[in-house]
Amino acid sequence: MKTSYIIDFDSTFTQVEALDELAKISLKNNTNKQRYLDEIESLTTLAMEGRLSFRESLNKRLQLLHANKDHLELLIKKLKKKVSASFSRNKEFFKENADNVLIVSGGFKEFICPVVQNYHIAEENVYANTFIFDVNGNIIGFDANNPLSEEGGKVKLLQQLKLKGEIHGIGDGYSDFQLKESGMIEKFYAFTENIKRDSVSSKADHIAPNFDEFLYINQLPRAISYPKNRIICLLVGSIPKHAAHFFEKDGFKTVSVKNLEEADLKEVGMLLLEDGISLSNEMIESASRLKTIGYLGNSKRQIDRDFCRNRGIVLFDDKKNKWKNADFIPRRMANFINNGDTMMSRNFPNLNVPQKNDSHRLIHIHENVPGIMARINGILRDHDINIVAQFLMTKKGLGYVITDISRKYDKTVLKELKSVEHTIKFRVLY
Repeated sequence: MKTSYIIDFDSTFTQVEALDELAKISLKNNTNKQRYLDEIESLTTLAMEGRLSFRESLNKRLQLLHANKDHLELLIKKLKKKVSASFSRNKEFFKENADNVLIVSGGFKEFICPVVQNYHIAEENVYANTFIFDVNGNIIGFDANNPLSEEGGKVKLLQQLKLKGEIHGIGDGYSDFQLKESGMIEKFYAFTENIKRDSVSSKADHIAPNFDEFLYINQLPRAISYPKNRIICLLVGSIPKHAAHFFEKDGFKTVSVKNLEEADLKEVGMLLLEDGISLSNEMIESASRLKTIGYLGNSKRQIDRDFCRNRGIVLFDDKKNKWKNADFIPRRMANFINNGDTMMSRNFPNLNVPQKNDSHRLIHIHENVPGIMARINGILRDHDINIVAQFLMTKKGLGYVITDISRKYDKTVLKELKSVEHTIKFRVLY
């Protein structure tokens, strides 16, 4: 059965509200700029939360814009740089599902089509409003016959389209939820990567902090094997706010506690510790999902580095206790999770590898015994899997290998690689 994906544009496909951005451009030299900007932003919010009819909000915003075609060209350039990060890294999904993805928006085709065409979304799959211009190219209105200019316009449009098969909707606003409320779609995913509206999220079938989460839930092709919002990053002690913000901005689920005794380590994937905190081997052993530890100081007498290494846990610290370690350590931890880099770790072989966009990356941590690489590569050979690139380093009896393979492969190979004798940890990175 065919599945169609209805995706909103403003604050979903892109990080911003396009009309708000257009206003910043068109009103740049207007003496009443800030008053107009505040009014436009307020009108946008009222409409997105369902407290003002969409058509009324649209009419009032266009009257305040004072925009023309030249301003639109500048807007398009800006929007191309403001595509939401999780959509940007999953361009392959749009290529493979070009016929099934529909952009449905209360925005305007004049600026939406040039942005989404880079993601294999054809103009005929973009449903949005259109501007009306005067002879000088000034925006003076919109096509009032377009159902998307009306309240409940997305519902009316889908009634006209009569799509067959299952339909999933992804968006951040009340008009997106209306599709579910009307029974026009099977599931509604509240997209919160850029903005979270409680009035919308509370009614969603599922909250998607990013597009990776949506693809993961529906077992669809994706750039990241496991969404970062599902990886818990535990911060213990007096961690600088900017370090916590770094993890949050990168998409990790961040939890802060004052001391380790308060923490349940069973579900923790990343652990950042204030200088002076000790981490016992018993605690490490209880953290079955732990992949990396960051220590804001010298961990030598606080953490058993060999114990961590033998369990496939990468440790980063700063033995010189530099003031910049609250920037440096979180960045190294994230680089390991995101790309597999172990450069400047305290207990792992140093490996810094380029990111590949046309392959899947496998990470295999194992005891460095004779013949293990032959067994790993033998499994890949037996499944006719092409190795695009492979990187191997060893340290103190541990082997760390990163293998980039072609995208198409039998998923049973993952179970076989994980079950190779002497394997410590195995995961698919992307």
